[in-house]
Amino acid sequence: MDTYFAPAERTGKKELLGEIETVNKNPVMSGLLHSISGLLAILDEHRQIIAINDSFLKKLGIKDPSEALGLRPGEALQCIHAHEKPAGCGTTKFCSTCGAAIAIVSSLSQDKPAERTCALATNRGGRTVDIALLVKSHPIKIDGTKFLLLFLQDITIQQQRAALERTFFHDVNNILSGLLGASEMLSLENDQADLVRIIRQSSLRLKKEVEIQRCLSQSESCTYHPLQHETTTGQILEELKSFFLNHPVTRNKKIDFPASATDLPFNTDMSLLFRILCNMITNALESTEENGTVKVWLEHNDNFLSFCVWNRQLIPQNIARRIFQRNFTTKDGAGRGVGTYSMKLFGEQILGGQVNFTTSQEGGTVFRFSLPL
Repeated sequence: MDTYFAPAERTGKKELLGEIETVNKNPVMSGLLHSISGLLAILDEHRQIIAINDSFLKKLGIKDPSEALGLRPGEALQCIHAHEKPAGCGTTKFCSTCGAAIAIVSSLSQDKPAERTCALATNRGGRTVDIALLVKSHPIKIDGTKFLLLFLQDITIQQQRAALERTFFHDVNNILSGLLGASEMLSLENDQADLVRIIRQSSLRLKKEVEIQRCLSQSESCTYHPLQHETTTGQILEELKSFFLNHPVTRNKKIDFPASATDLPFNTDMSLLFRILCNMITNALESTEENGTVKVWLEHNDNFLSFCVWNRQLIPQNIARRIFQRNFTTKDGAGRGVGTYSMKLFGEQILGGQVNFTTSQEGGTVFRFSLPL
């Protein structure tokens, strides 16, 4: 059977019933299932559930354990990719980057415990809900047969809080620094018109930043109300240049902004647009080698104005498939996996534009945010 990651073969029905009986008769396994308050499932060597505790059943929203027996974890949890291949969970293109699949396969092949974070997109009542899980897989033998203890912990709220702490205080501090610097100079300057304008813009951006962070902290809905006003492409580019002039992420790296471009007027929410473009440029810089260059330019026609950011690095296909999924990240540390997700959320659902990218070994990677004119 075809598979992109884990073996596709499944346990036969008769053998599966035998495994279920073996585990149910074992007093140690029975004790674990009844004493562990977290989510616990016991898997066989083909990654199928042969026992499950009450907490896991409650998480799945089912009362009869037999409904989950024989399923693989992604199928039981209703992962949106679980049925994209005939053999199910573990065999699709997305599974090679799934934390749960990696932990399970590692435990089976190396015969030792494994732990991973899993960014899971589940189908709940016809809509997709993003969940972050901490997955621990521990091999164990019963009567000479290998099984896996699979412990799951829902860390969605912790991830969202970590992301909020990571981005909110950093971004607000940057805005407040500009606000405080301008206010200190206000008392020293005779011509105060420009400084008053800076203070007003910084104060407004601070207010909108709080709204943006509140929106990101909400798990399933976003109540951000965009504030549309006229700006120009020249103003946007100048603000980006100023923002990244002394930014730590630009150390020993260069941003190539267009030397000259038509200064086009358009209406948008400046706070959202600036956040999207900063994320695009920051991601490109983080992927760029030392002394490398990131390129920024504009494209426009009668229907769209596009902001483009290029870097030389290829995004591997397995990563590219999940690039916009919430909680999915290739970087270490809690609070990651929000930047590209927020680009898609704010750029498309709120501003009504399009966020996409192309990547290749020869051409590198280009992210585009296109706004309808």
